[in-house]
Amino acid sequence: MPAARAEKAPAKVNLTLHVLGRRADGYHEIESLVAFAGVGDALSFTPGRALALTVGGPTAAAAGDTADNLVLKAARALAEQVEGLQLGRFALSKRLPVAAGLGGGSADAAAALRMLARSSHLAPDDPRLLQAARATGADVPVCLDPRPRLMRGIGDILSEPLDLPKLAAVLVNPGVAVPTREVFAALKLPAGSVAASPPGSATSLGATSLAATSLADAIANGRNDLELPAIELQPVIADVLAVLRKLPGCRLSRMSGSGATCFGLFDSTAAATAAARTLRIGYPAWWVRPTVLGG
Repeated sequence: MPAARAEKAPAKVNLTLHVLGRRADGYHEIESLVAFAGVGDALSFTPGRALALTVGGPTAAAAGDTADNLVLKAARALAEQVEGLQLGRFALSKRLPVAAGLGGGSADAAAALRMLARSSHLAPDDPRLLQAARATGADVPVCLDPRPRLMRGIGDILSEPLDLPKLAAVLVNPGVAVPTREVFAALKLPAGSVAASPPGSATSLGATSLAATSLADAIANGRNDLELPAIELQPVIADVLAVLRKLPGCRLSRMSGSGATCFGLFDSTAAATAAARTLRIGYPAWWVRPTVLGG
């Protein structure tokens, strides 16, 4: 059978990320305003009898063992839920940096679930898709339908999609990997600890529609609680943030997820494009992408 059309796996950007505590089971409770970028990986799928995956693209070498890829894990999780699921061969073009705070692996897994659902004529809201996403990884559910949302709990509690204005941005990764587990461990929160939601936190964004001004205020009043522990592990993250802040038109710079990718929000797409050009000249070893955040 012919290959299905390529499916985008857009980068997930945590505009805010508040760690509210650590549960007795060791998992951290979070609250995060999430948007998706216009850049990401790409996945194609050819239906067949056996499940298989090939990985290529600029960042494929850093993606690790193909046998451990979340695309395969997601497919197997859905196959456990759906008897007779149409499997086949996936081809992943890896373009996002790995272990970078952009949810690349989760976005890939979510894209695989969407393609499998279409191939087997499952409705997009089939609860078995969400069950498979949760079984695959904490960030997979929010990537399943990549639109702006509030993400809470351990990533399993999602708001309805938010109608956010588009945000001109630049994504920058200095070429270092920051394992999520190590960043959370660096917080050194004792099991069972709970922190109150701070003023200006994402929980104040209960509406499904936000004006550009209220969104800017919400983001500015927020923060990423993983930024400081990530900087302790990789001090170059602080350098990226400082460089971004000095660029013309940059309104805010912050780290996404557990790092090391940072984003700068700019007044316009023209300003973001110019900033990306400047960064590529000054820091040729960095991964730099101008984009628009939304979903």
